[in-house]
Amino acid sequence: MSKREPTAGFRNAGWTMGSLPDGSSVTVQPLRTADNAAVNGFLYTNGPSEVVACIMHPREFLASHYLVPELLSAGYSVFTQTTRAVGSDIRLEHEIALLDVAAGLNFLKDSGFKSIILIGNSGGASLYTFYNQQSRLGDVERLQKTPGGRPTGLATLNMPVADGIILVSPHPGQGVVLLNCIDPSVVDESDPLSINPELDFLDPSNGYRPAPDGANYARAFIEKFRQAQRQRVARLDEIAQNMIERRLSARARAKAGGSRADLILGAHTSAMTIWRTDADLRCWDISIDPSKRQIGSIWSNDPYATNFGVVGFARFCTPEAWLSTWSGLTSRANMFETARSIEQPLLLIGYSGDQVVFPSDVSAIFNVVPSTHKRRFDFDGDHHGQPLVEGEVPGRTKAGAAIRDWLAEFFPRQ
Repeated sequence: MSKREPTAGFRNAGWTMGSLPDGSSVTVQPLRTADNAAVNGFLYTNGPSEVVACIMHPREFLASHYLVPELLSAGYSVFTQTTRAVGSDIRLEHEIALLDVAAGLNFLKDSGFKSIILIGNSGGASLYTFYNQQSRLGDVERLQKTPGGRPTGLATLNMPVADGIILVSPHPGQGVVLLNCIDPSVVDESDPLSINPELDFLDPSNGYRPAPDGANYARAFIEKFRQAQRQRVARLDEIAQNMIERRLSARARAKAGGSRADLILGAHTSAMTIWRTDADLRCWDISIDPSKRQIGSIWSNDPYATNFGVVGFARFCTPEAWLSTWSGLTSRANMFETARSIEQPLLLIGYSGDQVVFPSDVSAIFNVVPSTHKRRFDFDGDHHGQPLVEGEVPGRTKAGAAIRDWLAEFFPRQ
């Protein structure tokens, strides 16, 4: 079996400060959100511009995103931003992350930028389209509570509407991604090694073969597997909801004069450990939704290392974060729905060797966008736009050129 070392996360850094175009500068902008959380922004400039492109991810630090130099070279300003959950999604609730987005966009409006373009890359796409959906609604129409019951504060939030949207390797949302890659063969959530053999995607009798051969799953197995994935997520939803209800009930009893045990339980914030989340059949059987991708997931081509190991999506999170971010059944940051709000000019860029975003996902997202000015390009590259074969022009380079041309057409620098 050929192996790659599991990656530690999304590797979007593609440059150092020394490779920025001559004349570029960057300032760090400490920001306060409407609920008084601290986030940071990084404003890059290369001469005067009334157009700024924003890059953000719900849990990744993208100050050195590979598109920053590409945009600066054309004279556009770039704003990269953190959320309060950067580096850790243990408590990430997407509804609350929208307050972080708004803090950045309000800063840019107050700074005098006339046009704001949102560039959603990977998970940043589902965050920004969720923001776009809510920003285009009236105050009372916005979501009032998170799936876990926390007030969002969106009704009173000043949410500037973006002027244009660019989506680069946009996955349909962390919940949808996990719904497709969670291992449904887990029998007992308290036992990460428990396996239902009828749903074991790594059993050769079910069609698995390691790289470089790759799996070949029967249609009946695929259908049974996907149904079982939804069932496991539903079970985890119920666990999360029960954990929240138990805490809130204890808190109510404590306020009513209950016992010290109620006070302790009401103050305790529990967490969920979600094992075995690297089981998207499309990663191991590349005849499903075919593309130029290699066998394996974004983490590794060794599913034993990533599905049973500590690396992976949603490994440790609060029940509120599970319901808002990682559950494909309850998360609202679902691009198949939120992309329906994009009436602004849209540019969508997909990569042919993506191991997270598959061709059917990209097509489904693009097709639901109602904008009359939408455009799509597909370039060879992996999830981060890196070359698939040695010597080819990186997809990220082609993406940068396409973005510059699109901006010059719809948002010329002034």
